[in-house]
Amino acid sequence: MERIFGPVMQNAYVVTDLRAALDHWTRVMGVGPFYLFEHIEFEEVWFRGASLEDLRFSVAIGYWGDLQIELIQQHNSVPSIYTEFMAGGRTGLQHLGVVTGSLDRDLARLAPLGVVPVQHGRTSAGLRFAYVSTDFHPGGMIELIEAHAPTLAFFEKMRLEARDWDGRDPLRPVG
Repeated sequence: MERIFGPVMQNAYVVTDLRAALDHWTRVMGVGPFYLFEHIEFEEVWFRGASLEDLRFSVAIGYWGDLQIELIQQHNSVPSIYTEFMAGGRTGLQHLGVVTGSLDRDLARLAPLGVVPVQHGRTSAGLRFAYVSTDFHPGGMIELIEAHAPTLAFFEKMRLEARDWDGRDPLRPVG
């Protein structure tokens, strides 16, 4: 049987306090270092068919072996997959990330299954992504991350640095 999604490379958690989550993941779980991306900028982002003009959030990314851990804190109440998740009284694991060679091809393959983009767009750095509606059944949303050479190279740099991390400098601002 052909797999619908590539292997999971990321677990992403929505948190209410990014600093507290970072403390937990670095000090208690021993995961790190984390790279902090504050106030991510988008070329375009859409949520449930509407353009999002003022989505403000920060993420911290670290590696636990080969698994990327992403911590997400939204800074405003603009409707998004994150505010929708939290409005349901939830925090924690919100989506799983997979890399795809072609976002358009995968979205076309998923549409007949009733799996459609809920939030999608492109970062100012050119990375295309789509969070798709796989969360209608317990198990979580999937984020399709289109292969983007500069982003994947940075992910690999982070993964390799995590391998030899000695616990110092657990948080490293980016940009």
